[in-house]
Amino acid sequence: MTQCNRNNRLKPGKSGPITITHPNAAGIDIGSASHYVAVPPDRDDEPVREFKSFTADLHALADWLKTCGVDTVAMESTGVYWIPVFELLEARGFKVLLVNARHVKNVSGRKSDVLDCQWLQQLMSYGLLQGAFRPSEGVCALRSLWRQRGMLLKD
Repeated sequence: MTQCNRNNRLKPGKSGPITITHPNAAGIDIGSASHYVAVPPDRDDEPVREFKSFTADLHALADWLKTCGVDTVAMESTGVYWIPVFELLEARGFKVLLVNARHVKNVSGRKSDVLDCQWLQQLMSYGLLQGAFRPSEGVCALRSLWRQRGMLLKD
């Protein structure tokens, strides 16, 4: 067990090295027109790929992740563009974590979509990301119906 001082900080030299907790993790940088996906570098000759946001491309993305042996995916919550990717990957059996973009954007030097997805993949592989709360599918459907009802009553 790691020892802490009075300020709940780790004592130097008492913590172990950071270990990989999710070796089969991928990172996705979500965009409106396309998504950049990074897998561990040893899984494919081209470990970062771009996929358009059309349905056929999302299925190709999921197929490629399965081929690369990925089981955990981290993606940024950008607008509403993450929803189709999240739902498709979750339906395909992936463990999907939706992370707050503000929690991973605080690193200087990351200026491209390719670097963003690689950074997400690296953070996820070390277990340094937490997923946001996402209600169950039934609750999401009920909320959608409730919003639709409210709009109909308002009209």
